[in-house]
Amino acid sequence: MIKNSPQDWPEPIVRVQSLSETCKDSIPERYIKPPIDRPLIISSDADANIPIIELGALYGDDPDARASTLEQISEACNEWGFFQVVNHGISPELMDMARETWRQFFHLPMEVKQKYANSPKTYEGYGSRLGIEKGAILDWSDYYYLHHLPLSLKDYNKWPSLPPSCREVFDEYGRELVKLCGRLMKVMSINLGLEEDYLQNAFGGEDIGACLRVNFYPKCPKPELTLGLSSHSDPGGMTLLLPDDQVHGLQVRRGDNWITVKPAPHAFVVNIGDQIQVLSNAIYKSVEHRVIVNPNKERVSLAFFYNPKSDIPIEPAKELVEPDRPALYTAMTFDEYRLFVRLRGPRGKYQVESLKTPK
Repeated sequence: MIKNSPQDWPEPIVRVQSLSETCKDSIPERYIKPPIDRPLIISSDADANIPIIELGALYGDDPDARASTLEQISEACNEWGFFQVVNHGISPELMDMARETWRQFFHLPMEVKQKYANSPKTYEGYGSRLGIEKGAILDWSDYYYLHHLPLSLKDYNKWPSLPPSCREVFDEYGRELVKLCGRLMKVMSINLGLEEDYLQNAFGGEDIGACLRVNFYPKCPKPELTLGLSSHSDPGGMTLLLPDDQVHGLQVRRGDNWITVKPAPHAFVVNIGDQIQVLSNAIYKSVEHRVIVNPNKERVSLAFFYNPKSDIPIEPAKELVEPDRPALYTAMTFDEYRLFVRLRGPRGKYQVESLKTPK
């Protein structure tokens, strides 16, 4: 196990947004995926969509409606690993403001954005690649990565000062999403047959990690040859994605097909991360997903990651281990686990599968 991330990237960083502005009918070879990984190789089901769940009943007084909502979430976690939530308690105005504020950031002059360039050490800041493998095939995207929790990692110097509202908006947005994640964690604990605070406590109680990755997918002249984000499952606990409401791009693996998610108005896309797969002893599974790009339109999405405290060993809940269902995973801290992604980049379900105990 490598204990530390490197200080710098193995090659000079090229901003994909700059490539998008100069590439008219081709893309550099290092963004061209192998044929098997290209987005049109595996057909997608044009009519399918991940479940859309109304959360209002969770906050109401009707026990039957609440039980129905719990069941819908249980089915979505078991069968899909992904679902959308509406009527979730976060204002549409805040959601729109968060997305558009970040869109404005990516359209600032390059010299302004470059002040926040990141490194493999923490990934915090303005970035254009994951993983440190020299010569790797890269994704067609730029991003901005920020810590929200714990407070010891929250460094406003790493947050953009422009647009002027950026820091204030993300502070409010982060606080509201932490609350929503906490409510969903209780629901998942109950549905697994655990005490309602089990998952939250396993994550560290109030001392959890939370971070934001803002994804910017520029226009691409050859979208059939590349991906905005390669296939992967999320290494953390749970993800809330605010998708672009105008341009679809997120695809979720469903068997041998890729389902293009059609976002409901002002919905969040929720997905199970690898840490909950481990804690649930694979009753709930993280699911591979990827992002396709568009030849005519850019895309902006905000992925909010709700993670365990970095130094707590994560292993299957003892209540979910039975003689006929032994613990499937060895314990590992999230700090150790996320190094897989930081060093190797997105690689399907490789990370979590590598944790399985030998039979």
